[in-house]
Formats: sequence, C-alpha cells, structure tokens
Amino acid sequence: MRHEAILLAPLCAALLVALGCRVLPRALMHGLPIAAVAASALLSTWALADQIGGAPVAVKLFDWLSIGGLDLSFGLLIDRLSALMMCVVTWVSLAVHVYTVRYMRDDPGYARFFALISFFTAAMLLLVMADNFMQLFVGWEAVGLASYLLIGFWFKRPSANFASLKAFLVNRIGDLGLLLGIGLIAGAAGTLDYAEVFAGAGPLAAREITVWPGISWPALDLGCALLFVGAMGKSAQMPLHIWLPDSMEGPTPISALIHAATMVTAGVFMVARMSPLFEHSQLALSMVLAVGATTALATGLVAMVQQDIKRIVAWSTLSQLGYMMAGLGVSAYSVAIYHLFTHAFFKALLFLAAGAVIVALHHQQDIRRMGGLRRRMPITYATALIGGLALVGIPGTAGFFSKDALITAVSRADGPLGAYAGWCLLLGVAATAFYTARLLLVVFHGEPREGILSSASAARPRSSSGSAGHASLEPVGPWMLAPLVFLAVPSLLIGWFTFAPVVLGDYFGGSIVNLPGGGPGGGDLSQGTLDFFLHGLYSPVFLLALLGGAAAWVFCHWRPQWSERADPFLRGPARALALGYGFDRLVERALIPGTRGAARSAADQADSRFIDGLLVNGLARAVRWGSGMMRRLQTGLLYHYAFVMVTAICLLIAWVVLVLD
Repeated sequence: MRHEAILLAPLCAALLVALGCRVLPRALMHGLPIAAVAASALLSTWALADQIGGAPVAVKLFDWLSIGGLDLSFGLLIDRLSALMMCVVTWVSLAVHVYTVRYMRDDPGYARFFALISFFTAAMLLLVMADNFMQLFVGWEAVGLASYLLIGFWFKRPSANFASLKAFLVNRIGDLGLLLGIGLIAGAAGTLDYAEVFAGAGPLAAREITVWPGISWPALDLGCALLFVGAMGKSAQMPLHIWLPDSMEGPTPISALIHAATMVTAGVFMVARMSPLFEHSQLALSMVLAVGATTALATGLVAMVQQDIKRIVAWSTLSQLGYMMAGLGVSAYSVAIYHLFTHAFFKALLFLAAGAVIVALHHQQDIRRMGGLRRRMPITYATALIGGLALVGIPGTAGFFSKDALITAVSRADGPLGAYAGWCLLLGVAATAFYTARLLLVVFHGEPREGILSSASAARPRSSSGSAGHASLEPVGPWMLAPLVFLAVPSLLIGWFTFAPVVLGDYFGGSIVNLPGGGPGGGDLSQGTLDFFLHGLYSPVFLLALLGGAAAWVFCHWRPQWSERADPFLRGPARALALGYGFDRLVERALIPGTRGAARSAADQADSRFIDGLLVNGLARAVRWGSGMMRRLQTGLLYHYAFVMVTAICLLIAWVVLVLD
C-alpha cells in the first residue's frame, strides 16, 4: 500500500484543497499539500532504498478495459530507474512547495496554486511509475494539462494566456508523435505492457510495416522516431522548444518545478525507459544525438544575450536538456539520467534564487536594473553561486560529475555525427560558463542600480548601521531561505556519493538496457570518483569553462566598455540570438497565417461547397427535383395510368423474351 500512497497522497491533497478552498484555513491550504508531498518524498526514498538491494516491484491497481485482446490497465512499476525519478520529483517538489508559502502569500489564487502544483506532482509520479504505454500517455497528458493551467495561472495577463496556450499547442504536436508511436508499437507487439514489449524487442526489430504502398520501414525505427517526437515536445528540443522560454510568464515556483525535475525531463526519462527499444534502432539514436547536440549549443548561445533573469535560466534548461538527449543518443542512458538527477537540484536552486531576487526588487526581472546585491542578499548570493558553479560544471560540484561524464561519453561516439555532437557539447561548456558568470556578476556584483534598489530598501528593515543603502533585501523567514539552503547542499556535495554507483557501477541493472557494444561503458570513464575529479582539473572541459567565465568577467564586469565597442560588429548575431533564431517569428508570420489560410480554404471547400453545397443543399435539390418529376406523373387521368401500365407490361414481356432467347 505504501507504493500506492506515493501517488495518491499529493493527488488527494490537491482534491481536498481544490474542493475546500473556500472553507479551509490558510494553514491547511499549504499544510496539506506540503505534508502530502513530504510523505511521498519519504516513501519514495524508502522505495529507492529497497530497490538498491532488491528486485523491481510491480503493483496492479485495476483493469480498465479489454478490446480485441488488447488489455488496458493501470499499474505501478517501481524499479531503480523509476525509484530514482520518484525521489527527484518529490524532493524538489517539496522544496518548491515550501518556497511557495512565502512567494505566493499575497496572491488571491493562493489555494488554487497549491492545488495545481500538488496535482502536477501527482501527474508526474503517475508518468514515471507507469508500467504500460497507456498509463504513460495518461500521465503525459495530465502533466501537460497541469503545466497549461500553471503557466497561465495569472490568467488576467494576456501574455500569460498566450504563453499557456502556446505551450499547450506546441506540446500537442509532440504528443501526436507519441500517440502514433505508441499505437504503432502496440499494433506490432500486440500489447501495451512494458515487460512484454521489451521482451519482444528483438523480434519486433525484424518486423517491417508498410507506410505507403510499396514502401516499408522497420517497425522499431519508425516507432522509436515517433516516440522521440513526443520527447522533443515535452523536453523542448529544437524546433519544438519555442514554448519553454515563454512559460516564464508563470510564477517562479512553477518555473522551477517545470524546468528542474518534472515536466521537461519527462522526455529524457521516457527515452531512457524505452532503452530496450531504442537500442535496436540506430536511426532513432542518431536522431536523438543530432537533435540533442544541436539544442545544447544553439540554446546555450541564446542564453548569452538574454536580459530577463528567468529567461536566462530557462534557456539554460534547454541547453542542459540537449546535453541529456545527446547522452541518450550514444546509449549512455545511465549518464544522461544522472545528469537529470543532479541538474534537478541546481537548476531548481537557480530558479528559486532568481525568485528571491525578483521578490526583493518588487518583481523586477531585467538584470540591467540589478546590481550590487551580494551584500544585501548574502544567503541568496551564496546559494546562487553554488548553483551557478554546479551548472558550469566546476570540479567538485554535482554538475561536474554528471556533465563531464556525459561529455566524455558523447566524445567517444564514432563517425561524423559523433564528432559534431562532441564539438557542440564542448563549445556549449564555454557558452554555459559565459551566461552563468554574466548572470552572477551583473546581478550580485558591480554597482547598485539605486533607481530600483532604493525603493526596495525603503520597505525593508535597515541594518544596524541604519543606512538605507545597506538595508537587507534577504527574504524574511525560513519559507524561502530554507529551500535554497536545502537545494544547495546536494548541488554541491551529492556527486561525491552517487557518481561511483550510478555512473561507474551497475546501479540501474535491468531497468536500462545496453546491447553489447551499445553503451559507453561506465568503467571506462574513470577508475574512481577521486580520479575522475583530479582528471577534471586539467581537462579541456574545465579549461573551456574558465575561458567562458573569464570572458564574462572581462566584458560584463572589468571592462564593460569593451562590450560597447564590439557592439557594431556583433549587433547582427546578437539580434539573431535575442530573437531565438527567428523561430517565433517564423511561426507567427508564416506557419500561423498559413495554417489559418489552409483552414479557411478547407472550411470553404469542405464545409461550404462539399458538406453544405453538395451533401445538404445538393440532397435537398435532388429530392425537390425527384418529387417534381413524380408530381408530374400524378395527373389524375385514368387513360394516362392505363397507358403507363400497358407500356410497362410490353417492356417486361420484351425483356423476358430477349433474356430467354
């Protein structure tokens, strides 16, 4: 029953808060979801401990229906992969729940927000604990619905409504691919159960399906490619990435929850879960590698020119998701999931630190209006610095162990595509260091922008010196600071304890499948955690990180005038990056008008001319014409009727005579 409680606790809390929002006291509005998610987190940790020394657990919840021999049911699969994901989702979600108490305290939709984030957590748990494709799709769509409601939480803002609708529609493109992939695999395998499909992956790889008369494709190649289209939408891989930066219109806590451990990592988890299938499809793996590597570099470059503090971190998420996908593309599933694991902590930390800054500055998000916050927000600065170092991959941090291992695995891929992916990830390291250092330097160092800081300081208690210029802007109370400190600890230290068993060892066991020669081989990465750390101190990855950080220090802090001098030469590329390579403009100016035009044309041809003109009006005209002809025959004259009968009899006799002859 404890496994079911992991899923049901946040779901029940969401329902109670949603139904009782008008009568529940404020303490219960946040107390119930926090207690429920905390219980799920503890039970998930218990399940993970059981999995380390035990066997996978399958729990059958109930049968839904059976159609033509295809059984649809709900069940839970707790193995080492899902147990790790459950811990990541619940613990990060718990930190976000606690943080929300202070961040959203004055919002009129306080209860609604807690109900939605608790439902979001339950939907993500349903997805990662699924034991069949149908339940995976149900959880997948539930996460999409919750994200739509949360991104558009401030529904009175037109920009929030636009962002939520954009996220919903773009994800529908990916979801269509996922649904087609599930249908194709279910049709070929005859079942939706993970265990049965994975067990028959070998024979399934030999099957071909006819996609067009005379054109056949291997079933797994097409099926896995379609599944990856679903992952591209949910994990925001180019070109289906355009929804994620706009999702910053939602409150900062949900930005942390969506971009850290939950929604955007669902695609990465799904590909890793489907490793028994993807291992038999080199075409799909090549597709994953190419898209992931391109996304890692291209979106990292965009983050370098952003001015909105949340959008910088959002574009950073896109880049890191590209790293994970590239790792999956070379069959380094364990390394990709390990980077997902570490990334969840330090990316949630960066978002929550950004939220603390935004609250302190009265919801100002433009970094050009920030500066000098290091002394006024020392705890926020220290935690943001830890998160930034982990994001860059400075040796010793959690991000270093996962990111360096992932780059090492990808750099060993063969062929031109492998070389391309390796260079993309290496150059992405420099870009990551640049935008991270730029963010920290501009926001926390330099000269204060008194125009906004003075107004923020006026509402805060002054320091012992009594100087308004040194008034603390740190969040008051433990609700916002405790989650920052809580997330900073694993961001800094967890790699030392988890790298060896997860990456170098065989932690995932049978929950991830590598065919002989398919994976990078965890033992080839290093002889041990300490050796890997020492090797990282003089690796090209660390050198590129130092160069990127140094460039940010020179152009954004030490000699900012040099950046102004270089502006005429870099204005064109910078504008292209600021526009996100023009994907949004392409959609707004070409795809949307084109789609509307096609829809209008289809409506005109199909609805006006075919349905109304031919089927409805045409049928009416045919009936009118036929009835008019029949009316002419009804003259009421006896000799007319006699003539018709005699003529008909003569024709009948002639036909019989001719047929008999």
